[in-house]
Amino acid sequence: MGALTDLDLSALWVSMRLATTTVIVLLIVGTPLAWWLAHTRSRLRPIIEAAVALPIVLPPTVLGFYILVALGPHGPLGRFANFSLAFTFTGLVIASVFYSMPFVIQPLQSAFEAVGKAPLEAAWSLRASKLDAFLTVVSPIALRGYISAIVLGFAHTMGEFGVVLMVGGSIPGQTRVLSTTIFEHVEVMEYAQAHAISAFMLAFSFLVLLAVYITNRRFPIHVS
Repeated sequence: MGALTDLDLSALWVSMRLATTTVIVLLIVGTPLAWWLAHTRSRLRPIIEAAVALPIVLPPTVLGFYILVALGPHGPLGRFANFSLAFTFTGLVIASVFYSMPFVIQPLQSAFEAVGKAPLEAAWSLRASKLDAFLTVVSPIALRGYISAIVLGFAHTMGEFGVVLMVGGSIPGQTRVLSTTIFEHVEVMEYAQAHAISAFMLAFSFLVLLAVYITNRRFPIHVS
């Protein structure tokens, strides 16, 4: 198994930054959306749920193409920022947020559905504010959902390839991540380096899934 080069370690750092930033953004944006989906009776619910789940079934190249157009100088996000966000780390974060959205929102939605509204309403009756009741009552009960969302969102972002390659390219130190690094090593027949990174990703993915299953067993959602 070949030793990792400085470029490989740089790609690992970019991947870790990308996954961490994506999960933080998705928790901020996805938590209220997941709560709304868990308890709303709106007719829009199936439409929003389908939109959130779309990256699971959509080819990454399709999603990457439309995000690339949106981030470009003539796209809505590019015009809003007044410069092209394509092939930048910021653009990569925006693309990753869309691509990893179901892996964060769906575990949160399931956890909030299991919690129900009763704990929140009980806290309101004791004059707790809505935000305080959500943070101190609902969130601790839904801890399992948060852990699953963080772990799955982080791991899925680490393994992105198609969307990352289309939106970010492979600029060393900026948008070059582990998945594209493996592809580039294989292209030039550097199988030892490709094997080293692939073995790391394989072990990482297994440990992530193991953590999710252990978490589901140790932190069941109990609502009294």
